[in-house]
Amino acid sequence: MSTLLHSHSASSSAFTLPSPRRRSAPINPLPRFSHQNAVRCKLIEPLKFDNGRATNQTEMLIGGSGTAIPSFLVAPNTRVQDLVNKNDTRLRIFSGTANPALAQEIACYLGLQLGKIKIKRFADGEIYVQLQESVRGCDVFLVQPTCPPANENLMELLIMIDACRRASAKNITAVIPYFGYARADRKTQGRESIAAKLVANLITEAGANRVLACDLHSGQAMGYFDIPVDHVYGQPVILDYLASKTICSDDLVVVSPDVGGVARARAFAKKLSDAPLAIVDKRRHGHNVAEVMNLIGDVKGKVAVMVDDMIDTAGTIAKGAALLHQEGAREVYACSTHAVFSPPAIERLSSGLFQEVIITNTIPVAEQNYFPQLTVLSVANLLGETVWRVHDDCSGGIEPYSSLGID
Repeated sequence: MSTLLHSHSASSSAFTLPSPRRRSAPINPLPRFSHQNAVRCKLIEPLKFDNGRATNQTEMLIGGSGTAIPSFLVAPNTRVQDLVNKNDTRLRIFSGTANPALAQEIACYLGLQLGKIKIKRFADGEIYVQLQESVRGCDVFLVQPTCPPANENLMELLIMIDACRRASAKNITAVIPYFGYARADRKTQGRESIAAKLVANLITEAGANRVLACDLHSGQAMGYFDIPVDHVYGQPVILDYLASKTICSDDLVVVSPDVGGVARARAFAKKLSDAPLAIVDKRRHGHNVAEVMNLIGDVKGKVAVMVDDMIDTAGTIAKGAALLHQEGAREVYACSTHAVFSPPAIERLSSGLFQEVIITNTIPVAEQNYFPQLTVLSVANLLGETVWRVHDDCSGGIEPYSSLGID
């Protein structure tokens, strides 16, 4: 079996989350592991990164197979900054109130300042939006995940889009790191709404010309939009972080918490030296209610990495972790792009079932929701690179979209 990535975690970045508790202690190599079986990667020079960000440009090879982790994940792309600075009057980035920290990181990656925008609530809860600089003829990107409170943030995004359209913006791209209502993507029972399609229609009718989303709950959600959708995956950021862990490749197993996530887990396992796959068989009796029934695959004595697109109440992933421990798993990691963290998720995740819970900052994590096992990775470089390529139509000699994992 080919070996995994290994890199050295180090320096901090300019924009980090405020709590020092977001990082757990690194995993020490187990003495019984031989060095030839330990997680490794081939580096041109040592990689230094913190929570998905980095300080030097290095291209890494996964398992010696020649599959490269894009350099934009490990360092701000100076070529992009130079190109943006030459034409920055045509590219504007505005942030809603849902996740301004992520929007600031994206702008920093591109070497730009966030656009000036006024957003306020009237006494009755109505939202008021006013752009405080001209966007006439500009390529405008609006960063606003529709995370909880989903209805408030969605309405704010729609009004921001309308304000840009009425201000004569040339192109309006809705950057939605987390797309709310994505789980309502089909009818599983009679007389149900397909809310994902409804929200897609609202965004389109508001005046958006394009959507940039990260890890949609299901691939068919892209088809609900009548405008182009750039779909990026957070997996490269999480894989880059896992590369810093010294885990025996022979003892690693990737676990899908349900049958619906098998394709996602299989793709993740393939990039981890084609690690074996296990599946948790789940029976759901209602919304946010899950019951684990069975485990398909062998996890005894192994390090299990559970992969999902989001953690909401953590019922599915917590019961899956309990089953993995019952079946003899030595350690369990939880990896997810979106941390919704609805109660009682924090109690379940911090109960000792997980060695580490690895998430990204597509959704801001409230200060009170940090716990010792939590690690938050930044997807700002990933989204920033995509923003530039959409703006520049992938010109200027920059490598093609495929290195971003864009559909």
